[in-house]
Amino acid sequence: MMGFDSSSAAVWMWLMGLFGLLFLGGIVWLLIWTVRTLFSPNRLASTPASADALSELKLRLARGEITPDEYETLRAHLQD
Repeated sequence: MMGFDSSSAAVWMWLMGLFGLLFLGGIVWLLIWTVRTLFSPNRLASTPASADALSELKLRLARGEITPDEYETLRAHLQD
């Protein structure tokens, strides 16, 4: 008759405990990674507003929303 004896049950208990610990460790690692990513200094460092404005100005020129003359006038105004 096939069945589980006490030694195979002990092996299964150890394996289940090991997999449980690995699973729990993975969740803890994922939480730590998420927190470190969300609050990293590189993410929180902001660029100067003028750099953002110049980037937006360049994009507007590239999309054809403003003329090159308007671009130069606005760029000069932003850099003052």
